[in-house]
Amino acid sequence: MGLAAVALGSNLESRFGDRRTNLLEAVRRVGELGEVRVVSSFYDTEPVGIVAQGRFLNGALLLETELEPLELMHGLLTVERAMGRQRDGVALKGPRVIDLDLLLYIKDGINKDRLDQNGGRVVMSTDELTLPHPEMQERRFVLEPLAEIAPGMVHPVLGLTVGQLLAGLE
Repeated sequence: MGLAAVALGSNLESRFGDRRTNLLEAVRRVGELGEVRVVSSFYDTEPVGIVAQGRFLNGALLLETELEPLELMHGLLTVERAMGRQRDGVALKGPRVIDLDLLLYIKDGINKDRLDQNGGRVVMSTDELTLPHPEMQERRFVLEPLAEIAPGMVHPVLGLTVGQLLAGLE
């Protein structure tokens, strides 16, 4: 089993409803990829990159899963597509119904209740997936909800906890 930290974001209405409803639907669907252990509050945030778009609602969750990181990423992309997210032919940081980012992944063999342990933290870089997420330490809209649910989770490259990373932005 692995434990994954996943960021969620939405700034468009969809057939499911408003931004909050999109996030709740995404949490439900991500739950089909494993067991959602905890979900953060949702935070209303300014857009980053392309600022001429609606505000985002962001959150984070911890998912216990049997899927390996790349399999999980494929599952997250499938959830995005099923909810109406289009990636081809649209601006990279543009408006979206749902955005799911795999931030951190801890492999089996560790105590999942001790997120600050050294063992099992995955570092990888492929054409499809980079772990930890390469920009997470720069994004308040990612760190704030993740710090709410896993402040002691350690960034395996920087060696800092999510709480420390968030404090460093202030």
